Amino acid sequence: MASAGVPSAAVSTLAQPLEQLRLLAGELRLLLPGVRVGEARETTKEFNRKAFWRSLNEAAVQVSREATTLTEVFSRSPLPPPSSQETQRFCDQVRASIKAVIAVYYSLPKDQGITLRKLVRSTTVDIVDGMAQLVEVLCMTSVQRPENNDLISYNSVWVACRQVPGIPRDNKAAALLMLTKSVDLVKDAHEEMEQAVEECDPYHGLLSDIEDNSDNHGDVLGYPNNQDLYWSEEDQELIIPCLALVRTSKACLKEIQISVAQNGKKDQVAQLDDIVDISDEISPSVDDLVLSIYPPMCHLTVRLNSAKLVSVLKKALEITKASHVIPQPEESLIPLLINATDHCMNRIKELTQNELEL
Repeated sequence: MASAGVPSAAVSTLAQPLEQLRLLAGELRLLLPGVRVGEARETTKEFNRKAFWRSLNEAAVQVSREATTLTEVFSRSPLPPPSSQETQRFCDQVRASIKAVIAVYYSLPKDQGITLRKLVRSTTVDIVDGMAQLVEVLCMTSVQRPENNDLISYNSVWVACRQVPGIPRDNKAAALLMLTKSVDLVKDAHEEMEQAVEECDPYHGLLSDIEDNSDNHGDVLGYPNNQDLYWSEEDQELIIPCLALVRTSKACLKEIQISVAQNGKKDQVAQLDDIVDISDEISPSVDDLVLSIYPPMCHLTVRLNSAKLVSVLKKALEITKASHVIPQPEESLIPLLINATDHCMNRIKELTQNELEL
């Protein structure tokens, strides 16, 4: 018999609970492209920072609650599964909570900073994607009636919701967070390569296993030989200025980070965004150079990757130097850092000149 207040015709058209979950997962997936490229909604209202963060926190808390409710309902063995009407209600609540989070994100104006918007967008995408994953898992496991503990590995929606309170509250804080991440990435790449060079072991202990196996394989086609695994004397000579360039990259990022921390102004959002945008290119360029250093080394590739990194570093330093975070450019370390990058690149050019003449 139909529930009170629900027309019998409407009840008869409701899909089965499992199918409703599948439809919900599909709807959530369809929302993701729009969130990834969505623009801030135009409004004449003055932006209220406190109200925005309060709304985003409340929306994230509600999503977390709905995720917990949905999980409990569909993993409450040995109790029977929810009815179609109950499932419809749960799905509607999930839809509403997800759309509320997205709406709050869209209310963040561009003039608050592109870097800040990217962080909020990333967290919003994680929340929507996490909920879609959870619903998909509930679809697949509903027959087995899993316990809550079985769903622990699919907790990304709760993790994403808990990230919201930790999002930087202004564009300067967002810029510092991104710059700190870049510094850490370059630091890790430099330390890893430095250790390999000091130990003359580019593959960190994997060589002994490979050599043991190579004794049994002989000169098998496609199997690495010593020339593929170790640096030649020429390689080792070239590595020295390359490592110096990576070390200089770390120093450049650190100087940019310190300058933003000490002199950055929250209202100078465009300049901070420009600094972060170009600085984001440094770590990938460092990675390209470091990867090209591993044997077998192609000196021309090392030269090209070094030149690309130097170009990015100089652009980042010049943009930073021209911004408000360097109030006295002549007294900053930026000219010294530019000279250091040039010195490294000139040495790399000297050592790879023969490659160009071949």
